[in-house]
Amino acid sequence: MRTLIAAVTLAATAALGPTAYAAPAPAPTTTVTSVVTAPAAIDTCALSSLPPEASDTLDLVHSGGPFPYDQDGTVFSNREGILPDESSGYYHEYTVITPGSPDRGARRLVGGGAMTTPEHVYYTGDHYASFCEVDENS
Repeated sequence: MRTLIAAVTLAATAALGPTAYAAPAPAPTTTVTSVVTAPAAIDTCALSSLPPEASDTLDLVHSGGPFPYDQDGTVFSNREGILPDESSGYYHEYTVITPGSPDRGARRLVGGGAMTTPEHVYYTGDHYASFCEVDENS
């Protein structure tokens, strides 16, 4: 019986020709374009335009403390990506005391570079949602 099936298959193949297979269609190509945007320009603010407690905090930064909170002087990671991109450990944060607040409040100075002589000092009054670069001479 096997011989008969093989003979019929062989005869059919000879009569019809080899089986044609369609090549699979090429996979569609997708182009992904990444847009990398630089952080928005950070406005400058005069130290004299900030709450007076910002000046007090900056004096503490320049003198190396002592600071009112344990978190002062700790590394600020810039997770929000608003400040210029720098290596880990470049930024340090300091509390700007908010009178009447039961906790640290939302105001901070963030220094970039050396801890007591930062190259750049940034102020946020809204807990890192926005910053301005502090001009210490005005």
